[in-house]
Amino acid sequence: MKPSRLPMLVTWSVILFFYVPIVILVANSFNSSRFGGSWESASLKWYIRLMNEPSIWHALTNTLIIAGVATLASMVLGTSAAFALHRFAGTRLQKVHYSVIYTPLVLPEILMGLSMLLFFVQLKVQLGLATIAIAHVTFCLSYVAMTVLARLQDFDFAIIEAAQDLGAGWWTTLWRVLIPMLAPGILAGGLLAFTLSIDDFVISFFVAGPGSTTLPIKIYSMIKYGAPPLINALSTILLVITFSCVIASQYMSNRDRRTA
Repeated sequence: MKPSRLPMLVTWSVILFFYVPIVILVANSFNSSRFGGSWESASLKWYIRLMNEPSIWHALTNTLIIAGVATLASMVLGTSAAFALHRFAGTRLQKVHYSVIYTPLVLPEILMGLSMLLFFVQLKVQLGLATIAIAHVTFCLSYVAMTVLARLQDFDFAIIEAAQDLGAGWWTTLWRVLIPMLAPGILAGGLLAFTLSIDDFVISFFVAGPGSTTLPIKIYSMIKYGAPPLINALSTILLVITFSCVIASQYMSNRDRRTA
C-alpha cells in the first residue's frame, strides 16, 4: 500500500502560504515602481531613500536601545529564575514560580499590553523608553528562563561540588564553572529575547509615550500614511536581522545539546 501524499501536500501548502508573501515583499523592495502591482526594473533606490529618513533611524535607535536593555536584563533575571526553578523542583513554591514564569508565554499580547498600561497609569509613571523596556523584560525573561531551564535538566551538578571541594568559593564557582557551562543556553535565550523585543508591536504600542516611537510603531504609522516601497525595504532588512538571530540561537542550542 502506497503511503498517502496528503500530509506532504498539506505541509507544502502551509509553507507556501506563509513564505510566498515574504518572498513577494522582498522582491518588491528591489522594484523601482512605487506600486507593487507592476514590475518596472530592479533598483536599490528605496534602500537609498531609506538611508535619508532620520525619523526611521531615530525609531531604530530607540528599538535597539530597548532591545539591548531588555535582552541583558532578561538574561540575568531569566537565568536566575531558571536556576531557582531547577533548584527547588517539586516544592509548592516551585509550582507557583513556574506558573508566574510560564504565564507571559501564553498570555495574549493585547491583554498583557493593556495590563502593563494600567499598571503604569496607576503608579503615575510617565510612559517612555523606560516603560517599554520594563514591559519587554516581563515577557523576554520567560523565554530565557525556559531555554536555560532546558540546559539545566542535563547539567551535572557534581562539577559544582568538585569545584567547591577543590577550594573554590561560591563566587569563583559561579563565574569560572557554572556561567561558562550555561553560556550557550543563556546566549541562545538572549538572542531569542533580542529578536522578540525588536519585533514587538502590540505591547510597545500600549506603553509607548511621546518621543519613544519604536520601529514597529513607525512602520505602522508609515502604512497609514502610505509608503509601501520604504516599508518593503525596511521589512527586508528586519527579516535579515531576525532570521540571523534565530539561526544563531538555534545553532547555539543544537551545539549545546550535542555537547551535553
